Amino acid sequence: MNSDNLPEIDPDKIGENVPKRNGTIAPKIAKTFLKAKGWKIVGEIPNVKKAVLLAVPHTSNMDGVFAIPTLLALDVDIKLMGKKELFKLPILSHFLRWAGIIAIDREKKGSTLQASIDRFNSEEQLFLGLAPEGTRGYTENWKTGFYYLAVGAGVPIFPVAIDYPSKEIRFLPLFYPTGNIDEDLPKIYAYYQGVTGKVVKNMSKPLQDLRQ
Repeated sequence: MNSDNLPEIDPDKIGENVPKRNGTIAPKIAKTFLKAKGWKIVGEIPNVKKAVLLAVPHTSNMDGVFAIPTLLALDVDIKLMGKKELFKLPILSHFLRWAGIIAIDREKKGSTLQASIDRFNSEEQLFLGLAPEGTRGYTENWKTGFYYLAVGAGVPIFPVAIDYPSKEIRFLPLFYPTGNIDEDLPKIYAYYQGVTGKVVKNMSKPLQDLRQ
């Protein structure tokens, strides 16, 4: 999606329905870091209480270096998923929970989807971020759990792109799934037209196809 007309996001103008972290020091530090590195946060944060966010593309460990400061700079409370093994160390566990990481058991794949749907149903506000490519390396297909989660929870899909050539984190328009995944997936892929990850060869096939 062309970013020519995407304005920079003003955190002070994000709607009241959006879940917030209510930070004070962290947003200032994060903004300073991103500005020093030349990165911009553009697009729009819709004033909705719940959404499944798609972080795409994921081709390098460096993605997190810019993605996490982006969340802190916006002061938006976006939950991410991390394997439960990361939570075994008390100090690291405390930091991960502060950062909004939710522990998941990857050995219980079926229960993860239902647990996430239940979480959406039980919470008043929830932005849950997922990386549908599932790996930093090349993959033929996206994992489709994000789609069934959005359908099952009755919430929109919120595409977010990290584009290295322009140094932009782009928050793109909401997509409301119809329940027909075969028709919807190509439309979701199209949001990432023109987006380039840090390691081009690691971009997933759906994104590689958009470059042709």
